[in-house]
Amino acid sequence: MARELEFGLDTFGDVTHGADGEPLPHAQVIRNLVAEAELADRVGIDFIGVGEHHRADFAVSAPEAVLAAMAARTSRIRLGSAVTVLSSDDPIRVFQRFSTVDAVSNGRAEVILGRGSFTESFPLFGFDLRDYEKLFEEKLDLFTALLPQEPVSWQGSLRPPLKDQRIYPPVEHGPLKTWIGVGGSPESVIRAVRYDLPLMLAIIGGDPLRFKPYVDLYHRAYAQIDKPVKPIGVHSPGYVAATDAQAREEFFPAFKQGRDRIGAERGWPPMSRADFEQEVAHGSLYLGSPETVARKIAATAKGLGLSRFQLKYSAGPLAHEKLMECIRLYGEQVIPMVREMLG
Repeated sequence: MARELEFGLDTFGDVTHGADGEPLPHAQVIRNLVAEAELADRVGIDFIGVGEHHRADFAVSAPEAVLAAMAARTSRIRLGSAVTVLSSDDPIRVFQRFSTVDAVSNGRAEVILGRGSFTESFPLFGFDLRDYEKLFEEKLDLFTALLPQEPVSWQGSLRPPLKDQRIYPPVEHGPLKTWIGVGGSPESVIRAVRYDLPLMLAIIGGDPLRFKPYVDLYHRAYAQIDKPVKPIGVHSPGYVAATDAQAREEFFPAFKQGRDRIGAERGWPPMSRADFEQEVAHGSLYLGSPETVARKIAATAKGLGLSRFQLKYSAGPLAHEKLMECIRLYGEQVIPMVREMLG
């Protein structure tokens, strides 16, 4: 486990606040993301994922462009999405963009495909939310048909068919590493097995070990088709500071602000301090000193049999400087501790 477990970071490009307490321009947030990837690369983190949103509180709508900039300023860290909203995109264009990132990064690109928890991209790009399930299923079917990098013949109901079509540029040392992001439904787990894709579980609340039945289902489904099980990863929010108390006091106001803003759109009640403390103590918020966070990651990795853990370190307006210190502590202290705990 200690040799196999990879450690990642995820960010949605949340619009952070500057020293004056005001939101930074989207352009500066994007430049800061590149600096965060540079630091993650230097401190030995294995992966960084950049999310895709199309709204005022997130700066990144074109993650592949940001990943290409990161590729030019890093040397070893793997670069991917968190997640690519495939339902409202074109699978061929997604493949082309990530194969281009793979080229400029010398083979470090990955893509995590999902439906996303936000729906702004559907009306923006002219898709009907009533086709939510059908769009993802058909587009995933086409995307996976591209992965062998052979001439593609494919037919669906949402676009014209393809006949012996080659896609360029090819992935130089293919195939493109492709995960499927799952929020927690048996159907999504079975879909991942059907397409023979690694599973990335988005666990954003509650006891992470409640996802063990999905992990077991993934293993059983692979056993039925007599194929080796693909890797399993977890994406969860968290934050590392020098002490538990410091982490709580720095993170809570920003986390609450972002969560309550989204919650107001979705009919959730405001998050109380007690809700926050419960999630820190018993849920899927990996927050505290390096040792506290390491112990929690080690328990989840062991309990679910993970190949990767990805910490979603950005949190609404939480300042770039604090995020940089979180990244440093995660790479320099948390990761070595987890490896020792699992060793």
